[in-house]
Amino acid sequence: MKLWKEHSKGTTALLIDGARRVGKSFIAQEFARQEYSSHIIIDFSSPRAGTVECFRDDVYDLDLFFAKLSALYGQILHRRESLIVFDEVQLYPQARQLIKHLVADGRYDYLETGSLISLHKNVKDILIPSEEEHLEMFPLDFEEFLWALGDEATVPFLQDCFLQRRPLGQGLHRKVLNEFRKYLLVGGMPQAVLSYVKERDFAAVDKIKRQILTLYRADIGKYSGRYEQKVLAVFDHIPGQLSKKEKRYKLADITKGARGRDYEDAFTWLDSAMIVNRCFNATDPTVGLAMSADHSSHKCYMGDTGLLVTQAFWDDSYADNQLYSSILTDRLGINEGMLLENVVAQMLRCRGYKLFFYSRSDAAHRENHLEIDFLISNHRKVLPVEVKSSNYAKHSSLDKFIGKFQGRIGDKYLLYQKDVMVRDDIVHLPVYMALFI
Repeated sequence: MKLWKEHSKGTTALLIDGARRVGKSFIAQEFARQEYSSHIIIDFSSPRAGTVECFRDDVYDLDLFFAKLSALYGQILHRRESLIVFDEVQLYPQARQLIKHLVADGRYDYLETGSLISLHKNVKDILIPSEEEHLEMFPLDFEEFLWALGDEATVPFLQDCFLQRRPLGQGLHRKVLNEFRKYLLVGGMPQAVLSYVKERDFAAVDKIKRQILTLYRADIGKYSGRYEQKVLAVFDHIPGQLSKKEKRYKLADITKGARGRDYEDAFTWLDSAMIVNRCFNATDPTVGLAMSADHSSHKCYMGDTGLLVTQAFWDDSYADNQLYSSILTDRLGINEGMLLENVVAQMLRCRGYKLFFYSRSDAAHRENHLEIDFLISNHRKVLPVEVKSSNYAKHSSLDKFIGKFQGRIGDKYLLYQKDVMVRDDIVHLPVYMALFI
């Protein structure tokens, strides 16, 4: 955000898009408070009396428009030193359309926050301004989780070990892995993290995550229109789909005879809401992974792994949620292994990657079947990433993939729960080092 301010110098507005309760409003307020002489925050979920009328009636005269906003919100605006925030801008799209003219006026900086920004109903009657820079905001990553716990020293050391391919040593590795297990259970939603920091109580954290999931379900009912039942069905089946060995989403598990084209809008809605992270099968893995993406073959991860922990046992109480004890006691089975794959997907998305995997089936010759959990395009090479829930580092699919696409491949990664090791030209990393891939 600071880079945007320095580079834009008022020539663009910044739009922060993210799932509900991910902390967009808070970060906008803190940025405004720290970086500007004064600011106005217009929350379109509950605008002050007169605000909508000001946007509707006075924009033809910007001198009058700014004077009224200043009076309504009790803030003096300073040329090139003030920020105006349109919070929850999706609830009043006309304000977003006005950005073009406000930026051209040049007096102040503008920041917008919103969820479901790209849904058709939120943009159908407006001209989307080309003067916007778009920033996606995700749940806290593992580094930010450690910051919240007061630890700013660990991640720089981990990064140095990653770059030098140097083991941490068993004592430190166990310590970091234990913190990472807590991160799996708490997740990165700011309310959940704050509760854990204050109380160190997983039951209290679970209660907050249930509130967030309930909010998501309410949003689905309110905003998904005629797709509501299909969106809910897809959403509710995510834990069951991910608990299987092959984690590709199979619509037949929702209802017999379900077809991909009938549910594509449901997946798109959840993706647009940034509730999920979709991962597509790149059938011909090259640097341009999207060019061979098969949209009929995909995985659907939860955007926050902590929410997945709670969603998986939605009908049970916190005390009956086996994932908490399995993670904390290091007894991950195949089903619980879905959490590691989900958190890697989450971490890669935070790194800015779109998600792809590779899968090839051969019913007649089972030995030819292979699946790579994630593919990354980097420096004209494809980087395969395998995720193992156990400590055993067998990697037959990775070996087959290397043999088939040797000329296209850069670094090869296997993420597991042991320390850093390089063997057979494959970089074995503790799963928390997905931060650096």
